[in-house]
Amino acid sequence: MGDGGAATRAEPDRELVRRMAAGDEAALGQLYDRYSTLVHSVAMRVVGDADDAEEVVEASFWQAWRQAGRYEEGRGGISTWLVMIARSRAVDRLRALRRSREQAWEELPEPSDASTDGPALDAAESDELRRMVATAVATLPPEQRETVELAYFRGMSQTEIAEATGQPLGTVKTRARLALQKLRGALAVLREDAR
Repeated sequence: MGDGGAATRAEPDRELVRRMAAGDEAALGQLYDRYSTLVHSVAMRVVGDADDAEEVVEASFWQAWRQAGRYEEGRGGISTWLVMIARSRAVDRLRALRRSREQAWEELPEPSDASTDGPALDAAESDELRRMVATAVATLPPEQRETVELAYFRGMSQTEIAEATGQPLGTVKTRARLALQKLRGALAVLREDAR
């Protein structure tokens, strides 16, 4: 009985996506009604904020609408497809929020106090180092940058990155290796300064 219910549920889901690909907005509404709670919970786990999660839900279903014609049944069920979209949009949201915070930080006025002591100088050097690393990461191609950000800023393993992005594990490993090679070259000046 449980297996029959899943099969019955899956067929209408695929039909909804077919109708969406044909421009049927009602099908999008039905898909949203079925899966918005799931998509929202995925978004909340990644972004950790209800308002940001709502933005992710909206972006996820908008992407599902635009890409309905490219959905491939062989790559997983509708819920899996939507979860992958949601995770990707949530990571994008985090990236945008991080950029916004970094810009706000950079726009703060410099302290006017000329009395610089040891800890303040250390903090300034640390801030400069962070800026140099952020600049180097920003020069990476988008796929490599995403891999580095997920691994080092979100603490995800390469397997988790592959699952989150829908990319083969080998592709994720290659992107990580290439990114680290480029960063090593871009940040060579830091190694020279340390000598």
